[in-house]
Amino acid sequence: MKMKAQVAFLYCLVLFLATGCSHNNSKIHIKNGDKLQSTERKHKPARIQEKCHGSCITPSNCSQPCTKHFRGEIGFTCHQKKWQKSTETCTSLSLETLFQDLDAVSRLSMAASVIPLDIREFQAPAPIESVDQGIRKNCPLDYACIIDVVKSSETTSGNIAFIVELLKNISTNLSDNVTQEKMKSYSEVANHILGTDAISNWAFIPDLKASSDLLWSVNTFAGQLRLHNESESLVDEPFIQTKGFRISHNTSEKNWNFSMSVNNVTEDIFGMVEIPQQELRKLSPTASQAISVAFPTLGAVLKEAHLQNVSLSRPVNGLVLSVVLPERLKEILLTFEKINKSRSARAQCVGWHTNRRQWDEKVCETTLDITNKVKCRCNYTNAMMSFSILMSPKSVTDKVLDYITCIGLSISILSLVLCLIIEVIVWSRVVVTEISYMRHVCIVNIAVSLLTANVWFIVGSTFNRKNQDYNLCVAVTFFCHFFYLSLFFWMLFKALLIIYGMLVIFRRMMKSRMMAIGFTIGYVCPLVIAVTTVAITEPEKGYVRQDACWLNWDNTKALFAFAIPALVIVAVNLIVVLMVAFNTQRPSIGSSKSQDVAIIIRISKNVAILTPLLGLTWGFGIATLIEGTSVIFHIIFALLNAFQGFFILLFGTIMDHKIRDALKMRMLSLKGKSRVAENASLSPTNGSKLMNR
Repeated sequence: MKMKAQVAFLYCLVLFLATGCSHNNSKIHIKNGDKLQSTERKHKPARIQEKCHGSCITPSNCSQPCTKHFRGEIGFTCHQKKWQKSTETCTSLSLETLFQDLDAVSRLSMAASVIPLDIREFQAPAPIESVDQGIRKNCPLDYACIIDVVKSSETTSGNIAFIVELLKNISTNLSDNVTQEKMKSYSEVANHILGTDAISNWAFIPDLKASSDLLWSVNTFAGQLRLHNESESLVDEPFIQTKGFRISHNTSEKNWNFSMSVNNVTEDIFGMVEIPQQELRKLSPTASQAISVAFPTLGAVLKEAHLQNVSLSRPVNGLVLSVVLPERLKEILLTFEKINKSRSARAQCVGWHTNRRQWDEKVCETTLDITNKVKCRCNYTNAMMSFSILMSPKSVTDKVLDYITCIGLSISILSLVLCLIIEVIVWSRVVVTEISYMRHVCIVNIAVSLLTANVWFIVGSTFNRKNQDYNLCVAVTFFCHFFYLSLFFWMLFKALLIIYGMLVIFRRMMKSRMMAIGFTIGYVCPLVIAVTTVAITEPEKGYVRQDACWLNWDNTKALFAFAIPALVIVAVNLIVVLMVAFNTQRPSIGSSKSQDVAIIIRISKNVAILTPLLGLTWGFGIATLIEGTSVIFHIIFALLNAFQGFFILLFGTIMDHKIRDALKMRMLSLKGKSRVAENASLSPTNGSKLMNR
């Protein structure tokens, strides 16, 4: 009986050692004497309360404990009389939870081995005091014993901070003999806290160095890896990839290609690391190795130290690429695909300075910056092993273009208003024949079209800055497209007017019919083109650009619906001008038509000047769409485009001597009327009337 009691006691002791120490995981129930049942508590995902209760006064802070099963607290800061979450240290991970299951198995085997022996001979195993001790004891070959516990944990800010410290500890104390198996296990742990679901929680980690520590830890651990094959794809996790090469003095140019998704929505982002041939020649004949690690999401959480102005921080716009190279290699070439591919997203190649915890643009040179990718040449050092591209703040060149556009548009609008005022003043004096009448109708409609287009352009620029509704942007783009086209089609009607005056086929055409033809060409044709373009491209959301309220170029080439008609009209007008230059030298046009001939020549001069200016303007505009175009083309286009209204006033109105003469006559007549009125008021008759009063 005594023996049975001892056996029963030892049996319970075994179970206690195996499970009892993990008191928060299970309860033991004894039923029917010898039947044991163990029911695990199922941990539901922790629901962390997001805010402190009640109103607040800025600046003030509050904190509240984490929910059940989590240690730590959540901190809140009062902002605009509302509590906003600022920090969080809630963690479910600890040294005990990492190794508790394995430690339980160890206790079970040890306790079972002493059941036949005297109970006094049993000694409990020594507790695990550090991560490296636990790994050396339980999984020294591949570190796999910690993976399941880490991957099953929630990615709270506290757990992320714990895992960063875990990886840092491994890199510091267990990186003496890194194998591919260890690298894979290490990367699985890192991948868990770099997922898209975890990225938003990095912002609440109190330790601002956490992201930089993670990058340093991965780079350090990868630097101790030893390759066995010529080329290896070592790690292929969704948010961390590692590749390596064996290289030597005789190795040809080497490169690594990475393709990774930044989130679950966008397509994969491409990145490439290349070692130039001239650098490889610096190596000794003895084989060396080169390793590269790619991160698609780490750039979003890397926090720079000592930022003087947080508002000027520049987001990372590509993969973060780390390299581990032999000491003799000092230069590498990198290619980054942009995450934000808008044309305004200028890039700057940078390297991460580990000691300063800052991006350093001095170590890299941007050799190519186009819409979708950037090429960099960077200097490699032990303190500068990670590289990426940043979205640059607005450059000086962009500001110059903005100033040119702003000043030019102001002058253009004032010039066009003045042009319309002059036309109203001189209208009755310059409209003599059908041709002169239609000529001034063209000038007025050209001015109105460009004036309206400029107004819509300003409205569109306002939408760009304020990120307004997409449908409003489509409407603004449509009206800009329509009225800019109207400008060119009225220029085309001017050319047809020249042909009409030269050939004199429709000599007896009524003004109403000429007006109908003019408005059909000037407004109906552009309207058909603009509406057709919207109908074709808008179902695929390809009518407007992503970064501006203007016609799309990158996807649907909708800009062709403006560029092709405009340049064709420019070509037609130039041909007509050459025809006039040829025909006016011939004596076939009689003296009875000398007035019309003079008008035709004036129209031709006007067209001959304005057509090249308009054609040159939009020729430079199309040139700016070519990848890698010099900034000079952008400045010239901005100048010509902004001052189009001034050109129309100058060459279409002021330089026409008939308009100048009519304007002088009008001014003289006004002066004459004022003098007559003045003389009348001072006449003797008026004076006698005053005396009689």
